[in-house]
Amino acid sequence: MKHNLKITIILVLLFLAAQLIGLIVINHYISNDLPLNIEKPEMEESTSFVSIIIGILIATILAFILIRFKAMKLWKIWFFISVVFCLIISFGAFFIDILALALAVIFAFFKIFKPNVYVHNFTELFIYGGLAAIFIPILNLISVSILIIAIAIYDAIAVWKTKHMIKLAKFQAKSKMFAGLLIKYKSKNIDKQVMNKNNIKIKEEPQNAILGGGDIGIPLLFSGVILKTFGMLPALISIIVSTIVIASLFLFAEKKKFYPAIPFLAVGCLISYILIILFI
Repeated sequence: MKHNLKITIILVLLFLAAQLIGLIVINHYISNDLPLNIEKPEMEESTSFVSIIIGILIATILAFILIRFKAMKLWKIWFFISVVFCLIISFGAFFIDILALALAVIFAFFKIFKPNVYVHNFTELFIYGGLAAIFIPILNLISVSILIIAIAIYDAIAVWKTKHMIKLAKFQAKSKMFAGLLIKYKSKNIDKQVMNKNNIKIKEEPQNAILGGGDIGIPLLFSGVILKTFGMLPALISIIVSTIVIASLFLFAEKKKFYPAIPFLAVGCLISYILIILFI
């Protein structure tokens, strides 16, 4: 098990909460405009995945440029604007536009400039619903399937081969501007250097339990397209399968090892689609 049972349960429940909140947000915007006259992108559903993949690659390259030159102020500004934009859309599904804007700015400010674990994880529950609401209208089942498979391949290469995604995750955690769920805790380990027959020293080591933003957003995109195509019950089935996949990863993963979650989530998404076709 990668983390202790308590931390694993908390992470899985937070992932599930982000998926459910995201589904509510997406469902709202299927038949409503985005807040503050924000325009939905206009692209062909069948080819939209190409533009999205290019956008992800450009954003990743820009992120590494900022890291390379240690441009922390630009990083914070970029992160702040992105968080505000996503939160406005997400909060707009629950509140009037002006209140959604005010809440988005307040929470983004504390998330970026006065960070604490509670504000961080609370905002993460809403960010991905706002982001998904932008892209769901330009995706269909074929394009979203191609998209998640392409990202799954990229994620596997970035974690297992080039390892640049690990560097990015560590930098984000260190800078306290991490895209994803983050829980800090202490794990108890036996200090082998002082262990003998009569003396065993237990030392507590600080640990970070993390779940990347892509691991939350990608299955939500797929569930959102399922919602748009088939309705709420099939979308909930997709979310349940994704949650089982995430829980299994944490239960069977080894400590202090990094795993790309999206390849496993992609398989889970495709399995959920087969289940929906067979039984709904």
